[in-house]
Amino acid sequence: MARSDSLASLDRLFARKPLATLDDLRAALGTGSRTTVFRAVSRVGYRTSFSHAGRYYTLERIPKFDARGLWFHRDVGFSSHGTLRATVVVLVERSDAGYTHGELQVELKLRLHDTLRSLVEDELIGRERVEDVYLYVSARSKVARAQVERRRRAVAKAPTAVPTLDPARAIDVLVAVIHHPSDDPKAIVARLAAEGRLVGIEQVEQLFGRYDLPGKKRARSRSRRSRR
Repeated sequence: MARSDSLASLDRLFARKPLATLDDLRAALGTGSRTTVFRAVSRVGYRTSFSHAGRYYTLERIPKFDARGLWFHRDVGFSSHGTLRATVVVLVERSDAGYTHGELQVELKLRLHDTLRSLVEDELIGRERVEDVYLYVSARSKVARAQVERRRRAVAKAPTAVPTLDPARAIDVLVAVIHHPSDDPKAIVARLAAEGRLVGIEQVEQLFGRYDLPGKKRARSRSRRSRR
C-alpha cells in the first residue's frame, strides 16, 4: 500500500472511532504485518493506552489531555507521560501530599498493587506509613518528607469519626471474606496486614455492618456470650 493510501486508511478508521486495536489497524491497512502497521502509524504519530495492557492505540492528535496529563475514552486511559509506570511516577512526584493506592486507583481507574510494589522496589517512588495506610511519595527524600508532613497535617484536621475505607481496601476486605468466609473482622485485619494491606478494625467492622456480612454477626454473638 502506498504511503498516501495508508494515511487515508488511518484517517478513515479513526474518523469512525477514536481508539483501535492492532487487529483493527491490520484490517484498515490490509496487512498482517505488525512492522507495516507500526511504520504507518509512526508516520502520523500514535499513542498506546496505559490501561488494558497497552491493547489500544490512538493517533497523537486525538487525545485532549487534562492538567494531570490524562485522557480517557470510556475506561481506556492514555497518558502524556507514556506508560503506566511513568505516569504513576509523575503523579506521585508532583503531588502535594503523596497518594494512597485508593486515590491513585480513582485517578487512573486501575488497581495498582503490583505496579506500586515494583516502583518502590526499583526506588522510583517511596512508601511511608501514615496512620493505617501506606502513602506513596517522591523518591527524593526532601520532597517525600514534605509530602508526608502535609498528609499528616491533613489527617490531623480530618473528623475523628471512623474513616470510610477507600475503594481498593474495601475490595480487599470483601475478597478476603469471599475466600475466608469464617473469618471475623479481627481475622480479616490480621490476614490483610500479613499481605501488607493495612486496614483498621473499626473500618472493617463498619464494612461488615454495611453489607450485613456473617462474620459481623458471629463476632457480636461471641461478644454477647462472653458477657453472660
